[in-house]
Amino acid sequence: MQVEGFSEWLGQLLGSIIRFVVDGLSGLFNLLSQASSNFVEGLSNALGMDTSIVSIITLILGLVLLWSAIRAFLNASIIMGIIWMMLGLWLLSWIIH
Repeated sequence: MQVEGFSEWLGQLLGSIIRFVVDGLSGLFNLLSQASSNFVEGLSNALGMDTSIVSIITLILGLVLLWSAIRAFLNASIIMGIIWMMLGLWLLSWIIH
């Protein structure tokens, strides 16, 4: 009889610990999800673009092209810098209204 009481107590204790950890992680991931959603919403409102994943990927790709243009200009490659810059600006002009 005493063994059943101890086993039940141990099971409840372990269950409570697992529940606490799961609730904590759920709250943390919910907080991170809401923060990233607010960040994307604010970014898209400031730029005047849609909040779709395609728009975000296009924005990142356009910024990478502009970064390549800056690197080309720093390496004294004027022609490649102009090409990268025009491609980046052309791509960014699609998504920014």
